[in-house]
Amino acid sequence: MQQGSLNLTMQDIRQRVQHCINVASVYFNHSFTMPEVKFNQRGKIAGSARLQKNELRFNPVLMKDNLELFLSDVVPHEVCHLLAFTLYGRVKPHGREWQQLMREVFGRKPQTYHMMDVSKVAGQKFTYLCACGPIQLSIRRHNKVVRKVQQYRCLKCGSQLIAA
Repeated sequence: MQQGSLNLTMQDIRQRVQHCINVASVYFNHSFTMPEVKFNQRGKIAGSARLQKNELRFNPVLMKDNLELFLSDVVPHEVCHLLAFTLYGRVKPHGREWQQLMREVFGRKPQTYHMMDVSKVAGQKFTYLCACGPIQLSIRRHNKVVRKVQQYRCLKCGSQLIAA
């Protein structure tokens, strides 16, 4: 995707966030502040909400390939986190308050996961061996093993994982 079309995509997301804020403001008869919208979320996560900063972060790589899903589900999902914090204070991230907001304000199913293809954002994997075969560890877990701060065991056979 070229820079021009990425800018349009980011503009679409910002407009959708503003729309969700407007819908919630009408629904609750309360003026909600437009959050800062950033496109710096990394890894397999589609988006995240920074509650105290009133900030939303979106994954630009996943967004480019899944714009419609971002507009229909990811944006309302993240906006609901900010709304729940504003309305109810600290609550469980995907608790009943958040679920109710998803259903009642935006008419969306309150899902806590996505089914997007994450192959473009999947990090490097490292092969480890156990008694029942090879297992792939993320770079984060591999680095913990290398620094000798963590050991991992196979969930099936219980043997300690050894670098291949």
